[in-house]
Amino acid sequence: MGKNNRNGQAEILTDSELDRIFRNLKSRDHKLFFIIARFTGERLGAIARLKVSDVYSNDGPLAEITFPANIRKASPDGTRSTRQIFTVPRLADGLSAYKPKDDREWLFPSDRKEGFPITWSAADKWLRAAVERTGLENRGISGHSLRRSFITKLYESGMDIHCIQEVTGHKSLSVLQKYIGKNPARVKGGLFAAFA
Repeated sequence: MGKNNRNGQAEILTDSELDRIFRNLKSRDHKLFFIIARFTGERLGAIARLKVSDVYSNDGPLAEITFPANIRKASPDGTRSTRQIFTVPRLADGLSAYKPKDDREWLFPSDRKEGFPITWSAADKWLRAAVERTGLENRGISGHSLRRSFITKLYESGMDIHCIQEVTGHKSLSVLQKYIGKNPARVKGGLFAAFA
């Protein structure tokens, strides 16, 4: 598994493929992690370090998930910024179904180091195992596939690139555009529609 040979980019997955991978995850925590990755497009490292309070209130899922600056990847200039993303209905349903039962600080606590969250590599192992059980291990799927799939889905649903930039927190449009998968049918359809 890993990046495929399309310029070193992770594979973009269809909704059907994402659903199949989800069904092959083994635990409640793995499913919750995947749901957050799928419907927020955040990197595995930031999701791994979420606190319960970033996602839930006593009443259930928050209207927005907060990814604090200190858990997110730094931009090329070294700065980090907090990212908040609306809890869309499918995400809210998943968060409600898999809400942690115990009173814990970390949403995904480490089972090896008490008082610490899991590592992104632990989450990557869960994903790799589910991808293998799904039979998609030769597709170039990595944790970044969830991010690319999320961004491409926003784009293909008609969201303006500047709105996508606001959602993802990318500072550079040129970097953001690298995440969007190429869809020759969409290009052809747009061209024909423009000159019909």
